[in-house]
Amino acid sequence: MRKWRITLAAVLIGASFLTCGFGPGEPQVKKKEPKTVTISLAGDCSIGKLSIHGYEGTFEEMYDKEGPGYFFKNVKSVFEADDMTLVNFEGVLTNSNNKVQKAFNIKGKPEYIGILPEASIDAVSFGNNHRIDYGQQGVTDTIALFESINLPYAYDENVGIYELENGVKIGFVSVNEVYDGKAVEGFLQNGIEKLKQEEVTIILACCHWGTESVYYPESYQTELGRKCIGWGADLVVGCHPHVLQGVDSYNGKYILYSLGNFCFGGNRNPKDKNTMIAQATFTLEDGKVTGEAELTLIPCTLSSVSNRNDYCPTIAEGDKKISIIQKLNEYSNRFGVSVDGEGKVSHN
Repeated sequence: MRKWRITLAAVLIGASFLTCGFGPGEPQVKKKEPKTVTISLAGDCSIGKLSIHGYEGTFEEMYDKEGPGYFFKNVKSVFEADDMTLVNFEGVLTNSNNKVQKAFNIKGKPEYIGILPEASIDAVSFGNNHRIDYGQQGVTDTIALFESINLPYAYDENVGIYELENGVKIGFVSVNEVYDGKAVEGFLQNGIEKLKQEEVTIILACCHWGTESVYYPESYQTELGRKCIGWGADLVVGCHPHVLQGVDSYNGKYILYSLGNFCFGGNRNPKDKNTMIAQATFTLEDGKVTGEAELTLIPCTLSSVSNRNDYCPTIAEGDKKISIIQKLNEYSNRFGVSVDGEGKVSHN
C-alpha cells in the first residue's frame, strides 16, 4: 500500500506551529489541510492467450522468456508513484481446459498472478465478457488467486474496497453490460449503496460496455454512465471496445468511455495499439471528496514495438504522444471536454 508523501513545505509549516507562540487566551486551532488521492486506471489486461493460438508470438512465450517483471516494466514507475492502481482483468487464470462454447476464450497459467503485485497493481475490475470463458471453475480459480495475494476485486454484486495506510477507503463496482444489458443497473445501484454503507471515501463505477473497435460511445453508455454518477459514483471507468473512446463530464464528475487495451494477451498484433493510463486526483477534506477531480491522460502504446504486440505497454513520446492526444480530443469534443498537450483534461 502507498504512503502519503510529505513535502518540504508541509514540514516547514509544521515547524512554524511548533516555534510560534500563542498569546494568553488565544485558541490554538490548526485547520486540517486537505489531502489528495491519486488513482491510476488502465484498460483491458489479459495475462494469457487465446485457446486458438499456438505458442509462438504469444503472451505465454514472452512470460517464459522474460518472467513476470517484464510486462509492466515501462509503466511501473507510474503505478508505484500513485495511491492506487486499478486495471480491468479480462480472462481467467486456471488449469481447467473446460472452456465454454464461444469464439474466443482467454486464460493464463495460475503462476501469472505474480505479474500483478510485481507491477504495483492494487486492484482489478472483473466484470467482463471473458470472466466466464472457462465456466465457474475458471472464476473460482481466479478469485482464489486474487485472494491469495490480498488483491481487491469486483464483479456483479461483489464490490471491492482498497484501503490506504491512512484509512482512506476507495470502493469500486464492476459490471458486464455487454452480456447483461440493463440488468447491470441493479448491480451498480446496489453496489454503490453498499459502498456508501461501508463509508468508503471514493467510489469508482467500472463498466464493460460499448461496441468493439468503435471510437465513440453508444447512447446507452452515456445514459448509464450518467446514472452511475447520479447514484453516487465519483468516476466512471469504461472498457471493452479495445480502442480508446472519449471523456465526458457530468455534474462535476468524469466518465471515461473506454481505456482501450493495455497489456492484452488476446491479440498478437492489434491494428490500433493506442492506449492510455488515466490518472484521477481527488482532493479530500474532512474525509470527503471536495470539488472536481483533476484528470490527466497519459498516452501509451500497448506494445513497445510497432510491428507486433510484445505485451509491454509503453508511455508514448514525441509525435506519437501528440497524435494520441489529438485523437482523444476528437473523441471528447462532442462532450465539451478537451485534453491539452500534457494530457490535462478540462471541460466547458
